[in-house]
Amino acid sequence: MIPVHEPVLEGNEKKYVMNCLESRWISSHGDYIGKFEKKFSSYCNVKYGIATTSGTSALHLCTSALKLKHDDEVIMPSFTMIAPALAVKYTGAKPVFIDAEPKSWTIDVSKIEEKITKKTKAIIAVHIYGHPCCMDELMEIADKHRLYLIEDAAESHGALYNNRKTGSFGHISAFSFYSNKIVTCGEGGMVVTNDKKLAERVRWLKNFCIDNERRYYHKEMGFKYPMTNIQAAIGLAQLENVEKFIQDKRRIAKKYNSLLSEIPGITTPYEDKRVRNVYWMYGILIEGEFGKSRDKVKKMLFKKGIDTRFFFTGMHKQPIFEQDGRKFSVTDNLEKKGMYIPSSSNLSDEQINYICSSIAKIQKK
Repeated sequence: MIPVHEPVLEGNEKKYVMNCLESRWISSHGDYIGKFEKKFSSYCNVKYGIATTSGTSALHLCTSALKLKHDDEVIMPSFTMIAPALAVKYTGAKPVFIDAEPKSWTIDVSKIEEKITKKTKAIIAVHIYGHPCCMDELMEIADKHRLYLIEDAAESHGALYNNRKTGSFGHISAFSFYSNKIVTCGEGGMVVTNDKKLAERVRWLKNFCIDNERRYYHKEMGFKYPMTNIQAAIGLAQLENVEKFIQDKRRIAKKYNSLLSEIPGITTPYEDKRVRNVYWMYGILIEGEFGKSRDKVKKMLFKKGIDTRFFFTGMHKQPIFEQDGRKFSVTDNLEKKGMYIPSSSNLSDEQINYICSSIAKIQKK
């Protein structure tokens, strides 16, 4: 079976982990945590990095650091993994959903201002599948309405918008290092920011809000979201090869684009001229012209030893969130037609050829 994604661990991961074991610093203290925070934030061209347990906890720390409260509103895309919406919900605030832009599949910035109210406190930009959002427009809207801008950069390590890294635009940003991410620790996350006060607050919140002068004394409700030294050691080794991983992802996307563009009914990913898409996952749409449904294609590919995943179900359909009856036609279309195919950075040309020829044969059956 060709998996949708598998981590590539061919650098110093084993060496650094063994160093952790030999030093006995395996938990939430140890040199690798600070090294990873410093090098990752530097890679993003941001001053401060705070390592966490996951991308979801990183997002929760972002919303908590901004002191969102009950009845505050946060504008965000409906087409996303559920983590940013939950991060808002955890604070008691309300996520307000916006449809996707049909080419990039990121938030449609043209629909944001009509949803801004006196209760709106922030916008979350989610860089979907490695393609950056329209950050110039988002920053302009946030500045105009005095809103916080949060970047969910979980899927966009090293992606560029006008030659600037994702994660460096927002007041505060979150990354994930889950096993399928471009840089992985197995599990883990990172908050990055240029705001010293926000960085200090995030670091305080992630460790139970323990008082700096009186240990085991808590003036505010905090959380337990530490990354372990072992995870940071793996992350640091991964970061040493991040540009190679991105080059491989882009090579794979170029090969897929070339082969799949010849198959009727397949829509391949878009890349805006202002961005470097890192193609975290290579997603396609199975259009009516293909002659078979997306669900049928998935089943037939699985029989051929090719694993795939469906796109996200929109947040506007999730029963845990308040619904307002609006239509999200682009998000619904992506959910119905979208799937991503094997996207590991070590995918060979032979495997890509097999995957694409299998899709072509399914189309002709």
